[in-house]
Amino acid sequence: MKFNIPDTGQKRIVIVGAGFGGLTVARKLSRGNFQVVLVDKNNYHQFQPLFYQVAMAGLEPSSIVFPLRKLFQKNNNVFVRVTRLLSVDPQQNEIVTEIGRLRYDYLVLAVGADTNWYGNEHIRANTIPMKSVSEALYLRNTIFDDYERAVTSDNYEDRQRYLDIVIVGGGPTGVEVAGSLAEMKKHIIAKDYSDLNREEINIHLINGEPRLLGTMSEQASKKAEQFLRELGVELWLDKIVTDYDGEKVTLNDGTGIRANKVIWAAGIVGNRIEGLPEAASAKGNRIKVDDINRVVDTQNIFAIGDIACQTEHNYPKGHPQVAQVAIQQGRLLADNIKRLEKGKAPDAFHYRDLGSMATIGRNRAVVDLPFWRFQGAFAWFVWLFVHLFSLLGLRNKLIVFLNWVWNYITYDQSLRLVIKPWRKPAAVEP
Repeated sequence: MKFNIPDTGQKRIVIVGAGFGGLTVARKLSRGNFQVVLVDKNNYHQFQPLFYQVAMAGLEPSSIVFPLRKLFQKNNNVFVRVTRLLSVDPQQNEIVTEIGRLRYDYLVLAVGADTNWYGNEHIRANTIPMKSVSEALYLRNTIFDDYERAVTSDNYEDRQRYLDIVIVGGGPTGVEVAGSLAEMKKHIIAKDYSDLNREEINIHLINGEPRLLGTMSEQASKKAEQFLRELGVELWLDKIVTDYDGEKVTLNDGTGIRANKVIWAAGIVGNRIEGLPEAASAKGNRIKVDDINRVVDTQNIFAIGDIACQTEHNYPKGHPQVAQVAIQQGRLLADNIKRLEKGKAPDAFHYRDLGSMATIGRNRAVVDLPFWRFQGAFAWFVWLFVHLFSLLGLRNKLIVFLNWVWNYITYDQSLRLVIKPWRKPAAVEP
């Protein structure tokens, strides 16, 4: 197979990854005199901060994704190709993918990060990650499948295995999932599963550090802990999961928690890329880059976002792996490529921290801004506003807004569906 991309004489910018960073570069360069090739394993952009709402049946999967081809319908110089990156060949200025090789003049690596299992294959095999829409949908199916099993079980121990759930990781994802599950227990179970005793549902949140939201302020951490305890979430702080066999979670102090479902939100690791210089390898599979995001020991390869390890005075171990870093790096990199083509010196990147936030259910959120920290209902409305306007596409904004309004008014939504993938029947021997 081949990429089937014409040679137009324009400088070819190949961008691998259509996340926040890669898409920012592609959109800015699409308006220049370049040929832009956007390569991703999916044909859509995923809005990762709202994965948990898909998993909790609060939003439709289609409302937080946006088709890449629709985004570039009016840009004849942009080509979208759906495939996986296998390796990079810097000597030939080519990438190697599942559909063949592709030449580049500039290569931008924005492949993001994946779930960090910390080398534990048992945990990898038995827990549920939350790094894609498909994983969020799988979690949604699993939760409601188990509720259906629970209503038909007359054995308390068996029923507990279906009802109880464990979340590992006290960052924004873990906190938001725990809060959403607690609200589902409070408002939904009595309506949909009146023959279940919702008091039997136990939600456990395990965090390896003494406090939640370790990257946020102490004030935000304490308030998040208060909110979760008020919602009935059982917190296991300063505890590390050492194993999970599919039925029992084992902690470092020997404690065991029985549960059929474990959501793993305990860390991320960069997606490994073969072919880059050895000197570019950094901790956590990240790629070392200089102050303009150029991969060390290369001339025309750049890395941005979660995969990039770029140090500056306030970030000696690299920038935080959050969307704002990727977006800001993407904007500057697009400008710097234009500057390089004009023979001008590129500008160095300096991260501007715009703040961080997390929501813990209705009217409960924490927000840390550079100049202000606040929690509660106002923080929750700020969280809603920021995430709503960060979504791509007017349709998605409207659908998400209407879902949120309807859910706020009714304490309900009609998305609790178990949609399983269809499998083609095995062929019958003649």
